[in-house]
Amino acid sequence: MNSKINYRRVGLIVPSSNVTMETEIPALLRAREALFSDRFTFHSSRMRMKNVSKEELERMDDDSLRCAAELSDAAVEVQAYACLVAIMSRGVGYHKVSQQRLYEATVANGLPTPIVSSAGALVDSLHAMGAKKVSIICPYMKPLTRMVVDYIESEGIEVKDFMALEIPNNLDVAAQDPNAPAELWKKLDVTGVDAIVASACVQMPSLPAIEKIEKASGIPTISAAVATTYEILKTLKLKPVAPGGGFLLTER
Repeated sequence: MNSKINYRRVGLIVPSSNVTMETEIPALLRAREALFSDRFTFHSSRMRMKNVSKEELERMDDDSLRCAAELSDAAVEVQAYACLVAIMSRGVGYHKVSQQRLYEATVANGLPTPIVSSAGALVDSLHAMGAKKVSIICPYMKPLTRMVVDYIESEGIEVKDFMALEIPNNLDVAAQDPNAPAELWKKLDVTGVDAIVASACVQMPSLPAIEKIEKASGIPTISAAVATTYEILKTLKLKPVAPGGGFLLTER
């Protein structure tokens, strides 16, 4: 008799125009299923956002409490907030404030749920890798990119160099070639860096490029999506391993 499969429910708090969060993170966790018995289902709630501007990001973030309550109705085991720049543009350390607010919304709904965010996941994953200096690729306009750089540096990680692709429309961000970072990183100064961030944005696709960059550069490479997957697995108390996720998601 076949034993019952235990599905782990993952909640995703997603900008309404984001189409990559629900592509890359499931792809990593599906690839993991070839190695381990754990299975995953994905459940999303959306916040309205079309253009990546500070004002629109703030309005969107204010709506995240509704999403957290909705997802807790489904008794998900973890919730992942999918917009890195929305958090980092609201001030130093805000990922901790946001995660606490969202958790409290689930408590008030009677179904307490652990919360991770792509912003917190990126800095926490870089610390887990022992990275002290990084170079990063961002799709954002330069002022927002500078906020991301300042935020990362406020967490004790030096940003050696950064690239701002200056794409204001969020669907245009998602339309970028996911292999493009495998060439874009070559324009960065990566001298002495401990890691390359191939996409500091969950909406900008980069998954097929992660291991290509590592192979070409010899430098551990991550993305916001890879880091978020790592934190989801840790929160679920599962081994943080997934094929295609590069150094961070490789068993060591």
